[in-house]
Amino acid sequence: TPFELLVGQRMRLKDDLKLYDLLREAAIETFQQERMELRREAKKNISKIQEENRKTYDRRRKSPNEYRINDVVAIQRTQLGPRLKVRPKFLGPYKVSTELRNDRYIVDKLGEHEGPKRSSTSADHMKPWPNIEDGAT
Repeated sequence: TPFELLVGQRMRLKDDLKLYDLLREAAIETFQQERMELRREAKKNISKIQEENRKTYDRRRKSPNEYRINDVVAIQRTQLGPRLKVRPKFLGPYKVSTELRNDRYIVDKLGEHEGPKRSSTSADHMKPWPNIEDGAT
């Protein structure tokens, strides 16, 4: 065409713009469909891996001890610092004063020893305090 010889490219017509819009809409639609499919597949893979991780974790995890109010326990030292490597790993004795949900307890200090007066702790950071009268160690 003369316009193409003069300018060096084809003239844009209304029909060309409509065709361009149709192609663009089709490209956007396919892009969104592919993206949704990738997201569905990723969600499925994440769920599968989470289930495998849950099974592996639960296989090695033992159920925590259940304590009652007035049980005497020792609590694990959770704060780390210098020279604590040679200190006892557990503090105590403590008395269970309140049961909370999800195997958590509020404990109060018995006697004068290192550690907080009152603390909230989970059952996996507690162990029964040895009872001297029963001969247990």
